Amino acid sequence: MASSIIGGGNKFRDYLSDEELKNTKWRNGPPTYDVVDKLFEQERTNVWAEGSVEEKVQRLLKTWEMEIVHKADPNELKTMDPNKFTISVNGTFFSQFLLLFPKGRKRLTSAESAKLGGSYNIFLQTSLPENVRIYNPDDETFESSQNLFRSIFLRGFAIEILHVYSGPPGIVYKFRHWGYMDAPFKGHAPTGQLVELFGIGTFELDKESNKIVKAEMFFDRGELLGGLVKGESNVASTCPFMK
Repeated sequence: MASSIIGGGNKFRDYLSDEELKNTKWRNGPPTYDVVDKLFEQERTNVWAEGSVEEKVQRLLKTWEMEIVHKADPNELKTMDPNKFTISVNGTFFSQFLLLFPKGRKRLTSAESAKLGGSYNIFLQTSLPENVRIYNPDDETFESSQNLFRSIFLRGFAIEILHVYSGPPGIVYKFRHWGYMDAPFKGHAPTGQLVELFGIGTFELDKESNKIVKAEMFFDRGELLGGLVKGESNVASTCPFMK
């Protein structure tokens, strides 16, 4: 979990050198982080000292997020072991995530992969009835989910580490994710207000390779979605609690 810029090219993430950007198979072209990194630097809670455990975990989190969102080929993942990796969100393991990291389970088809979509669709999974879902990941693809949230968060959707409770190989941390609602969301007018969520995450690292083999995240998805439905709506709500 080195703090140096492995692969170079980005101040807060590894594996984004010019060579990596050129030769990696990206889902939708190489990612750029100038906008969201500006928001991060302006509004982060702490400036962690280079080489501190907090700075290392924050860099690992940002690099891992970059890989799961943007890389198309599991063989090119460098923060995690694709043959061992599992993930759970709020205590529930999502087998759909194995479309990138298959191990002992049926690989999903490309159609199923496209249906699940990117990280928003994974982290906003819900057991709520479909008729009361503010955001329904089952209706979104990778492209539609990314386009929706990128259009809302024109200044980016930044993430930071607030606290590290234990270091590697068993990492436990508290995080903050935030942005500003600058465009409509599902018929709700933009407010320009801060939208943020807080949560707890864990990474389990392989002791030999130092790669992530298990990730867990615990947070209230309502913190994010609730902040996006404060604006005036032009859509009749089907949720009994919002009438």
